[in-house]
Amino acid sequence: GGGGGGGGGADAEPAARTVLLQAFTLTFLAEWGDRSQIATIALGAAEEPVGVTLGAIIGHSLCTGLAVVGGKMLASRISERMVLGIGGGLFLLFAAISLLQGPDA
Repeated sequence: GGGGGGGGGADAEPAARTVLLQAFTLTFLAEWGDRSQIATIALGAAEEPVGVTLGAIIGHSLCTGLAVVGGKMLASRISERMVLGIGGGLFLLFAAISLLQGPDA
């Protein structure tokens, strides 16, 4: 079977598993212990856990889906190096703002 074009021979399945594993690992490690997870823990402690779980899954899925689609659209217009530079610059800007505001802000 042709499986979607693009010459998807025997290497297509291992490549798909590799991308899946990379995306899972990146997302899991990046999200572990961040503010949204801590907020979800607090919400889960105060509200019905199944509703919190479903809401968190839907919200995170939509956010991640938009990031993937946006990344694909950006990749066709600007280089990965530029995206990394802009992301790094924004990270440093947010860090500077946080330092200037202090912990009580």
